[in-house]
Amino acid sequence: MEAYLVAIAIVTGIYVLLALGLNLQYGLTGIINFGHVGFFCVGAYTAAILSQHGVSLFITLPASAALAALAAWPLGLVSLRLRDDYFAIVSLGFSEVVRLIVTSERWLTNGVQGIPGIPRMFADLSGMSQASAVLGLLLVLNLVAIFAMRRMVSSPFGRMIEAIRDNEEAVKALGKDPARFKLRVLMLGSALAGVGGAVYAHYIGFIAPEQFIPLITFQIWMAIIMGGVGRVSGALVGTIILMVFMEGSRFLRDVLPFISEVEMASVRIGIVGLALILFTIHRPQGLMGDYTRK
Repeated sequence: MEAYLVAIAIVTGIYVLLALGLNLQYGLTGIINFGHVGFFCVGAYTAAILSQHGVSLFITLPASAALAALAAWPLGLVSLRLRDDYFAIVSLGFSEVVRLIVTSERWLTNGVQGIPGIPRMFADLSGMSQASAVLGLLLVLNLVAIFAMRRMVSSPFGRMIEAIRDNEEAVKALGKDPARFKLRVLMLGSALAGVGGAVYAHYIGFIAPEQFIPLITFQIWMAIIMGGVGRVSGALVGTIILMVFMEGSRFLRDVLPFISEVEMASVRIGIVGLALILFTIHRPQGLMGDYTRK
């Protein structure tokens, strides 16, 4: 049971990095990004490919962040001048293009067979010691990300992106270029997703295209909506709530033995969807949102 709880905590830590990046993009800036998993995928494959060529973990993590951010740069240049709903569609298409590339470029990614044998982090340790070390690394990464985000929010840059979220036309009237700020935010949030992908690849030890489906993006959306959009604490709490629902629903098999294993997967997604609906109705501002709002 202890090993299971540590494994769940590690996955939660990875999802928190994704949620913090998406919260920066949508919660603080108003960028509707439906392709977040694409940058997660870029980070994971970057770490996997580099590590198999003997590159150290201390290089693969920043390299994954940098490449994910660079992948966001052309997408931002092309798409951020579109209306929000159009950018959402383009970003979703981008994530599917990334998955198509890693599926078809076998010479680099091994195609649908995936990349096995990815070097584990803290390979000199084993068992619970190794898992605990990975969890400790994730804790440090999340604390650094949260600290940096809080400093950003209180800076002139943070006030500017919040102004863009609230009234982009007013920002343009002041002579500022919202697209330039939104591009930076898109790259920063994507870099966080890239780091999450790198840790995921090293922890799992195997990655394949089917692990990076759009469902992951929408799970992260569920997390920040339930936790509270625009709140750093909301990204953290919302991710924990999501994981409680996702993992807690596994034990429904004991309560509902007449449901098959295949059907249980759909039941679990339905439970999370129902929770999201209830949060939207009764707590539209999220669990960590402003309690003065009705």
